[in-house]
Amino acid sequence: MEAKKQRFSPPAIGGTSLLVVFAVLCLTVFALLSLTTVQADVRLADASAKAVTDYYAADCQAQEILARLRNGERPEGVAFSNGVWPYGVPPSGSGPLYAGYAVPISDTQELQVSVLLMGGAGVDYVVQRWQAVPTGEWEGDESLNLWDGT
Repeated sequence: MEAKKQRFSPPAIGGTSLLVVFAVLCLTVFALLSLTTVQADVRLADASAKAVTDYYAADCQAQEILARLRNGERPEGVAFSNGVWPYGVPPSGSGPLYAGYAVPISDTQELQVSVLLMGGAGVDYVVQRWQAVPTGEWEGDESLNLWDGT
């Protein structure tokens, strides 16, 4: 009997190994993308929470100034002007008095308030404006170069 020569052939693992490496690479890329997205969401949520907190702090300060105005005080930083009562005959007392003030919300926003005070001590009032407005100058970007067809 002749001795059969047995040939040793390594198992075919090239294609399988390539697929495993590709799958691990894809999972790693997706994990990094997910981590980046989560970090961006956290930054956005923190900025949003800070903006809301700053607005309500300014709102509280504006309410305190309004309460002082209603008590007949003249707080610092409030501009006063006499005006014409827009609703017919003014109520009893010295007539309408307009008060306006602004409370900073952030570096780029402020809460502007305009109040019409009626009567002697300012107990009756009408809030005419309670609005968050930007404080910075708007600068348009005119650098857009469009194709003119030539």
